[in-house]
Amino acid sequence: MWTKKDNKLYRRIEFKNFDEAFSFMEKVAVICKRMNHHPKWTNEWNVVEIWLSSHDKGDIVSDKDTLLAEEIDKLIQDDEQTDYNINSLKLFTDGGSRGNPGPSASGFVILDQNDNIVFKNGIYLGVMTNNQAEYLALKFGIEKLIDLKSKNVSIYMDSLLIINQMKGTYKIKNPELLNIYNEIKVLLKNFDNVNFTHVPRAMNKLADLEVNLALDKAIA
Repeated sequence: MWTKKDNKLYRRIEFKNFDEAFSFMEKVAVICKRMNHHPKWTNEWNVVEIWLSSHDKGDIVSDKDTLLAEEIDKLIQDDEQTDYNINSLKLFTDGGSRGNPGPSASGFVILDQNDNIVFKNGIYLGVMTNNQAEYLALKFGIEKLIDLKSKNVSIYMDSLLIINQMKGTYKIKNPELLNIYNEIKVLLKNFDNVNFTHVPRAMNKLADLEVNLALDKAIA
């Protein structure tokens, strides 16, 4: 709950982990931008602290602060009411290289069975090949699924090559890719059921977006 402290509205929110805390801050940032009102806040691992006051009113609590507090409360309530079935999740992954080899990034999105986004991320990798970025995206996504303690996963990629390699249909000749493949095979032992499915690029837009956002941010 919000309390009044030093002429400011104050609230401390504790989350399960840093990922949840950071995701919350990203959502709050969107609201703040829309309202053109920006709070003082801090984040330390799973804890977010927020102070609201209006500088143009003499650094006191104004109606603008009260409205922003109400919007943040709604966001917290919506997050608390979201009921993800983490036991069964869907993972979409993608990787891209601008140059092949060139500046590269991996992206992945985890969805529940109702297609609600549970987690998404894009990671800049530096210079490497497209296939390396694709494999690392798969590895990063699987590691996050393990962190979420999911046991039944469906994995979707638009790389038919990697799907067939993961299924054992094709062999891997590249030593660097083979190393990542072997790491992934060890990680897969954490799940009860894993299914790999090839999808067209048009059905992998969310993961592709994470790739391009990471690349754009890194090489802008």
